[in-house]
Amino acid sequence: MNSKGISVSQLISADERRSLATRIWRAGVEAIDSRRLVEETMTFDGDALRIGCKAFPLDSFRNLIVVGAGKAGQGMVAGLESRLPDEFLKTRVRGWVNVPADCVGKPIDSPIVRHAARPAGVNEPRPEGVEGTQKIIELIQQADPLDLCVVLISGGGSALLPAPVEAITLDDKIRVTQQLSRRGASIEELNLVRTCLSQLKGGGLIRHFRGQELITLIISDVIGDPLETIASGPTVETFRSPTAALVVLRKYLINEIPPRVEHYLANGPHDYRLEGTPPPVENIVIGNNARAIRYAAARAEELGFRVEICGSENQGPADEFGKAIVEQAAQTSPGGQPVCFLHGGETTVSLANVETPGKGGRNQEVALAAALAMRAHPDLTDRLTVLAGGTDGEDGPTDAAGGYADYKVHHRASELGLCIEDHLQRHDAYSLLDRCNSLLRIGPTHTNVMDLTITLLWP
Repeated sequence: MNSKGISVSQLISADERRSLATRIWRAGVEAIDSRRLVEETMTFDGDALRIGCKAFPLDSFRNLIVVGAGKAGQGMVAGLESRLPDEFLKTRVRGWVNVPADCVGKPIDSPIVRHAARPAGVNEPRPEGVEGTQKIIELIQQADPLDLCVVLISGGGSALLPAPVEAITLDDKIRVTQQLSRRGASIEELNLVRTCLSQLKGGGLIRHFRGQELITLIISDVIGDPLETIASGPTVETFRSPTAALVVLRKYLINEIPPRVEHYLANGPHDYRLEGTPPPVENIVIGNNARAIRYAAARAEELGFRVEICGSENQGPADEFGKAIVEQAAQTSPGGQPVCFLHGGETTVSLANVETPGKGGRNQEVALAAALAMRAHPDLTDRLTVLAGGTDGEDGPTDAAGGYADYKVHHRASELGLCIEDHLQRHDAYSLLDRCNSLLRIGPTHTNVMDLTITLLWP
């Protein structure tokens, strides 16, 4: 039963079913609200600052330095500020956090700067990001030996914390990242290359910090929550392999590697050793995709669905994933109760074989592929609703978080003479879903734990 006491099996319109899918999806996103996660992790009792399981008496450190980068940065800073009294904030806190331009928020009187390190919807390094990152480096290099540092890291941190090694330019790094992404490189491969070309990634931030201890609060946007991969691990000392990075570049780019990048990786210098004794570092994952799925599952059960949790490690080509979730539904017998399948993870879209790709993101491609796959199951089309969305509110370089797939998409596409298969082949999900009123538009969520796909199957 839903909150109005109506059996979900009686809700037959596409809009009502989409509304249910959206409510379940939002429950997952609300559970990983960045402010909420930090507030659950930090407390201030007047005598000590507690972070996770650790207490720092106020007389054991001088100042609190707050730095970081990520799409959840604004919410994470707000959560931290809400836990600290005004006098402590004014006298003992200073900081700088890089965030997307649409996540800066309204100007406020705060010692922690929220810096617009890239435009909204452009998930790539920008000169303004380099400028902000230099401010972070200066701040932690100037730390007093008794200062404590809290680092706030979330998805998108790699692009928002750019500090290329001196041997290459930012344009070199952007070109490499763009080409690897377009040709289907995994997040692990991307981060391997980015780490070898960066001053801060792979533990570089530790090497610049001059204070007594560093604690990193992390909202994970990577499958399995590997610390060295989330935002390319700025506070996780990582073994860097320029040789392995070159292997990745030659695998995807062949003869198109920027000369400065290839020369640097092949010849160095590659001195990544820490100077002196590194400060103690603790990395704490405070939010991830699994948590989002748990809360989404609870909401689905409240709404009357039988829930099938399908894990947080779903990956691979977006079009194949979209087809797979429809095939899974086709093989399921709901009985008398509607079923909610919950998938988390992050798919990929390779543009290698498309000369002029269209517009969209991986979640929109999942939705469009699911819509196409429904054609093979005519008895399923009017009983299935799919919602695929990025928990950060962004999906590719678009203003949408994702999209829906159901009989409404088929009906509207047919009316408009749009070919779903053609749009899918050209990776142009956005334009079709937009014309079919089937995009999920919610704006930035100030958090990011990969993607969440809701599939609802009615008897």
